[in-house]
Amino acid sequence: MTDLIRLAQELLEDADVEINGHRPWDLQVHNDALFRRFFARGSLALGETYVEGWWDVSRLDEFFERVLRAGLEDRIKTVKGLIKLARARLRNLQTPSRSFEVGLQHYDIGNDLYEHMLDSYMCYSCGYWESAQTLEEAQQAKLDLICRKIGLEAGHRVLDIGCGWGGFAKFAAEHYDGVEVVGVTISREQARLAVERCSGLPIEIYVADYRSIDEKFDRIVSVGMFEHVGRKNFETYMRVARRCLKESGLLLLHTIGKNRSNTATDPWIDHYIFPNGDLPTLQQITKACESRFIIEDVHNFGAYYDQTLMAWFHNFENAWDSLRDGYDDRFYRMWKYYLLLCAGAFRARDMQLWQIVLSPKGVVGGYHRVS
Repeated sequence: MTDLIRLAQELLEDADVEINGHRPWDLQVHNDALFRRFFARGSLALGETYVEGWWDVSRLDEFFERVLRAGLEDRIKTVKGLIKLARARLRNLQTPSRSFEVGLQHYDIGNDLYEHMLDSYMCYSCGYWESAQTLEEAQQAKLDLICRKIGLEAGHRVLDIGCGWGGFAKFAAEHYDGVEVVGVTISREQARLAVERCSGLPIEIYVADYRSIDEKFDRIVSVGMFEHVGRKNFETYMRVARRCLKESGLLLLHTIGKNRSNTATDPWIDHYIFPNGDLPTLQQITKACESRFIIEDVHNFGAYYDQTLMAWFHNFENAWDSLRDGYDDRFYRMWKYYLLLCAGAFRARDMQLWQIVLSPKGVVGGYHRVS
């Protein structure tokens, strides 16, 4: 075991992290069996042992920022990780029959959790912090930005693929007279609350897989859903979006993305948080667009996801006393690990957030970026 501890310390030195050190990002080990498990199972074991209480870090977000900036994940390759990458390449893990799994495991776990954690529009995606000081301001700025990017006008009929709790639909219908929105989600709990929250507005919410949609819309938005599509289905997604979009329409795709194509989703995130997730690269998105869409605009504001995730974590932390009757302490550690791991990853620029505007045949005279 001593050799494994020494090996771990040598690895962590490149990230300026010490075992049982005194800084907020240093690892505090409660069970030395952590090291054997980690070197056998990599990041999956790291998350599992944190949830089990084998180790702690005062600032998980700072720990992960340093680890990811140092590229330590590339130096720990496990057999399970290689098998997962092969599965993602060879198998379609996001078939219509499997597409509802993430809804059951993640989005249906309790609307009360998300109501406490998110803003008043319940946006579960990156906020736009350009001039914002609060989560509420950042999310409304994001919704306003989307509406302006797609040139939303009175009378437009909009498809929201992956509508969540109806945040975009509600904002659009409240701020643009005569706009109608059809939202689809794979989460029954999201749909139930979205219908309630959008009551009285020209909004329809359905539980459906995106591949079943076959009607025309003036505009399409997809905010934080493409991460669940999977590389085997990127072209299918674009084909569906193309058949649903009028010739004069615009599609705004808002998605998390990764920097390299030959990587798989973090095993712990895949197993415990977002099953069957698959972050795209820009190359994969542009390839799926070929012969279907003109790429009018690409906007990366991934650095703002750090602020968004930290705001979500603080809301979750502050609400824990109200939530703990419905969720146990193990869930608390799992959710904390998820939010702060992701915050550190975005701070390290290990992941990106793109808003991409697409048109069927190109905007006459050119598309003009709004900000």
